[in-house]
Amino acid sequence: MGASLGGGGGRRSRRSRAPMADINVTPMVDVMLVLLIVFMVAAPLLTVGVNVDLPTTQADSLPQDDKPVIVSVDGQGKIFIGDAEVGTATLVDQLKAAAPGGPETRIYVRGDQAINYGKVMETMGLIKAAGFTKVALIALPPAQ
Repeated sequence: MGASLGGGGGRRSRRSRAPMADINVTPMVDVMLVLLIVFMVAAPLLTVGVNVDLPTTQADSLPQDDKPVIVSVDGQGKIFIGDAEVGTATLVDQLKAAAPGGPETRIYVRGDQAINYGKVMETMGLIKAAGFTKVALIALPPAQ
């Protein structure tokens, strides 16, 4: 009787160790959620690296484009496209190279509030003279 129990038990253990056809997706979902949180936290830090003290305004914000081109004028009057410093002589050429949609690309101009208003207007004039028709100023919303 001991021999029949041993043979039956062996068959059961072989059947329970059959290959499993289901994929466990729980670890993959956990990793994806962690990556989502990391990118949500890191994305605002990657927008523009030029330190500009923006003025505040009561105006409503414009709808966001997919990938806008941002021109910044810092407190010393230096002009930047994104993070790269450019001179006034090369601003138009580099702006045309950075604008994927050509003259229909929206250009955002960020001007430090300590800078002379004329420098910001000069920069906007160069952008308009280059043929870009959608030029907007960026300001901070009022503190709540």
